[in-house]
Amino acid sequence: MSLAAIIAASVPAASYAQYGGGQDDQDKQAQEEAKKKERDKEWGDSKAPLPQLRNIGPCPYVKTLYDAARYVEFTKNKEAYSDVGYTGEIDRLSSGCEYKGTEPIHVAIQVLFDLGRGPAATGDSHTYRYWVAVTDRNRAVLAKKTFDLPVTFGKGQDRLYKREEINDIMIPRAEANTSGANFEVLIGFEVTPEMADFNRLGKRFRLNIGETAQAETTPPKK
Repeated sequence: MSLAAIIAASVPAASYAQYGGGQDDQDKQAQEEAKKKERDKEWGDSKAPLPQLRNIGPCPYVKTLYDAARYVEFTKNKEAYSDVGYTGEIDRLSSGCEYKGTEPIHVAIQVLFDLGRGPAATGDSHTYRYWVAVTDRNRAVLAKKTFDLPVTFGKGQDRLYKREEINDIMIPRAEANTSGANFEVLIGFEVTPEMADFNRLGKRFRLNIGETAQAETTPPKK
């Protein structure tokens, strides 16, 4: 997959809704350990797709956009656990860059997605969509591209991890002293306004013993 950011610029460009809980702290710890084991198995010991070479300056900052870091689908437009369809979260990012002289900045990224199928999911397959955008230090969008992320869950499987690589982000530089610090690369799911509000408020599902899952609000990450 590739994203070519054609920029004529001078010096400047979240999940399975965590509703799994557990009956007690020991169960929660066991679930987290199982999740980490599966995640690490998928992620492996992979490094950034590009080596951190002796560039003339720093790499662009690569991060998720908080409002779009998670994907929580509600089938009946209400925040109820029983109506959760497909979910997703951007779990990990790894990136590298290379540039010298007046050459463009070549950025490559690996993304680990944590994807889930809730009680109201209608099938074994689903196509998520996510985007990658290059912005300048003033947050003006210089280039943006959307990608499809098709997945198929196995029989009885309600969670899986998928790794994607975006290997060809090219950011032209106007001058030799234009460094990667002038740019950011943002990644997020394509979400509805309602999904963005759910993320912005830091809401997640929690299961308590003998209770129906409720959406709780946690402070957004800074």
